[in-house]
Amino acid sequence: MVNVLLLWMLTAPHEFAHAWVATRLGDDTPRNEGRVTLNPLAHVDWIGTALLPFVTSLMGGGFLGWGKPVSTNPAKLRGGLNGLALVALAGPASNIVMAVLLAAVAIATVRTAPGLSGFAQRGVLLSLYLALFNLLPVPPLDGSKLLLAARIPIAFYRELARAGFLVLVVLMVATSLGSYLVLWSDLAAEAIFRALTAVI
Repeated sequence: MVNVLLLWMLTAPHEFAHAWVATRLGDDTPRNEGRVTLNPLAHVDWIGTALLPFVTSLMGGGFLGWGKPVSTNPAKLRGGLNGLALVALAGPASNIVMAVLLAAVAIATVRTAPGLSGFAQRGVLLSLYLALFNLLPVPPLDGSKLLLAARIPIAFYRELARAGFLVLVVLMVATSLGSYLVLWSDLAAEAIFRALTAVI
């Protein structure tokens, strides 16, 4: 349940980052749909933000979850599909920023509020995990938009999108990908904590 709570907290800045960058690049679609906000309820996908995270957390080995995708119109974005790539990367980038902020909180409160420190430490790991997970090139994840920016045939992308949900479930449940994402998140978190400890 802690992972699900953290996912709700981390989804808002992730989806806000997508919406904000899209708006800055000239697409008013996210603003018109009420997505340029940090209100978590505006970004909840009940399957991706509640049901699947809970189930996959119980199963162990990996964590499957996402927020409600932010709609963008590449025709309105400066740079077109290249602009779409920037919008896509904004989400994982926000997760890295959140990981650094949470690590700072964890370090600052480790003695005065150990419960909060432990919660923040777990948030660091999950935020980095989400950054990596969302970069997988499978729809509806952010990494799939990089395929479009790379100009793969749109017909191939549409076929991949149809099977995207199933592909993700198979990857996370039937392979070691989830365990590798956890490992890489741990390594990145250790690097962040070492860097911050040296300056705080």
